[in-house]
Amino acid sequence: MLTRRGIQRRMASPEIHVAPDRFEVSSGETLLTAELRSAIAVCVYDADEEAGALLHLRCIVKHSKPADVTDTTLATELLLLHRCLESLRESAPAARHLQARIVAHLADTPQVNPAYEIVIKLVRHYLEDAGVQVLPEDIAAGPARTLRFRPSMGWVHTRA
Repeated sequence: MLTRRGIQRRMASPEIHVAPDRFEVSSGETLLTAELRSAIAVCVYDADEEAGALLHLRCIVKHSKPADVTDTTLATELLLLHRCLESLRESAPAARHLQARIVAHLADTPQVNPAYEIVIKLVRHYLEDAGVQVLPEDIAAGPARTLRFRPSMGWVHTRA
């Protein structure tokens, strides 16, 4: 017989907050979270293996120049994405059906949107080349977005 405390313990799952320019890999019932402010999140998972990863990329565009993204910035983001996928594949070697969702929070200045589009397109192509099925993006402007991702089920939820 489960006590009330036992039920609460059973229902509670670990929660890990993913900071900007970081990623976390998890399995089981772990909930990955991020606060998106001018940022892109890449949620990668294999629901069969109940494993996944959350990559949180900041998008900082200087307002004094026209929107463009430097090669250094793109290389850094691709390196983080590569390390994220590599870590996921190491922690869940049986994961063969990886899927991904790209979630973005755009800055309130429309002139920087082309920079976001470049990064999102690059991330999408990299994932596709790595054999990951990329689902439709979730892109929005306005207030910061809270992202909650449960890799074991491929569940992604955002709210402003």
